[in-house]
Amino acid sequence: MLISEIKRVIEQVSRDKGIERHVLVKALEEALKSAARKKYGPKIDIEVQYSEESGELEVFQFKEVAETIEDDMMQISVEEGRQLDPDCEIGDSLGTKMDTATFGRIAAQSAKQVIIQKLKDAEKDAVYTSFIDRKGEIINGIVQRIDRGDIIVNLGQTEGALPVREQVPKEGYRRGDRIRALILEVLHESRGPQVVLSRTHPAFLVTLFRTEVPEISEGIVTIMGASREPGVRAKIAVASNNSDIDPVGACVGMKGSRVQNVVQELRGEKIDIIPWHVDTAKFVCNALAPAEISRVIIDEDNRSMEVIVPDEFLSIAIGKKGQNVRLASKLTGWHLDVKSESIYNQAMQSGYNSLMALPGVGISLADALYEKGFYSAEEISKSSVADLLQIRGIDEQLAASLIEAGRIQAEKEAAEMAEAEAAEAAEAAAEAEAPVSEADPAPEDAAGAEAPVGEPSEPAGQPENEA
Repeated sequence: MLISEIKRVIEQVSRDKGIERHVLVKALEEALKSAARKKYGPKIDIEVQYSEESGELEVFQFKEVAETIEDDMMQISVEEGRQLDPDCEIGDSLGTKMDTATFGRIAAQSAKQVIIQKLKDAEKDAVYTSFIDRKGEIINGIVQRIDRGDIIVNLGQTEGALPVREQVPKEGYRRGDRIRALILEVLHESRGPQVVLSRTHPAFLVTLFRTEVPEISEGIVTIMGASREPGVRAKIAVASNNSDIDPVGACVGMKGSRVQNVVQELRGEKIDIIPWHVDTAKFVCNALAPAEISRVIIDEDNRSMEVIVPDEFLSIAIGKKGQNVRLASKLTGWHLDVKSESIYNQAMQSGYNSLMALPGVGISLADALYEKGFYSAEEISKSSVADLLQIRGIDEQLAASLIEAGRIQAEKEAAEMAEAEAAEAAEAAAEAEAPVSEADPAPEDAAGAEAPVGEPSEPAGQPENEA
């Protein structure tokens, strides 16, 4: 089939859609095969060839040379075959060029559907190939429409989707607005947009700093981690491999210019830039700044830390609605339990008292247990005989008796605590259910209820004019 425009169409579609030419040619060949089978049945043996020079698509039908014809669509007689090829023999396959004009309207419609579907698949493959290597980059686009809360962004070659979960709550966009976002994911098989964008991911913050700070892109300053509560606050940890370069100062920039550019892009989100430290405890203290830290108790097994702060810094360390400690925990990867010094000292005193309550434990032994990290009877109950034998003055018999006594003491304290909590809950429930009588006087009115109206409740003094 000679189609004068087909070569030009292939080149234009390939250029506009970014699809390889051989993919388009294959789609056309598949379409013509589909059209032929639609017209003549699925058993027909055909082959489609495209000529790059002439832009011609030719369809050839192949038939087997047979002595007896059983299916004229699949077989050809010896006489007819020798008219095409004088040297043919029975069993040979001969091809004849078909006139595609005989395919008919239905077959042409079927071919059109195949072409459309193949083009869609090829376009998706081209988009996937183009964007999969750009995952993690920041891309600019224009808001095209909003679909059920998701923002559909025109990226030029294709559309991207900014889902509701990846949008900063305070931000609002209209059609035609310019938007910057992180390429979070590229989907290969998708009915909707294949490129998923994000403005809430911590990697968006990291990539913005990499764009603004030359020392980061050059590898002098390294971003060790980032955590965000999108639209409110973020923390980013940085380190430098050059002692002459201050990583925090490099990220802040002259008069705060670099960090302010990032803050403006994030619509006012506050950013804490924290110096990373190889010592985990020191890193946690940096992450909780500006709060001062009195001491840090590390539990390596559970990857948690108990952070003790002065009473006046407790609210600062925790932050508004726990924001500061939550971000610090995400940044460091450790579970942080922040306590004030007064509560910590009270708990330690209570634990020391529970040690003293154990039979056979005096002040000296309690101090020895305390120094070895056994701060309460509950911790004694969870220890082993081998652990306690490391303490001077304890033999196997005493260690076993201490563990048993500690278990009994811990169970007793747990029962007392549960009883107290139940009593408090019952008291609160009773107060909530108690009826309030309208006839009862208010407490502040009760004091003056007995004094007659218009008379002083206290004796009057002498008149001023009494001489």
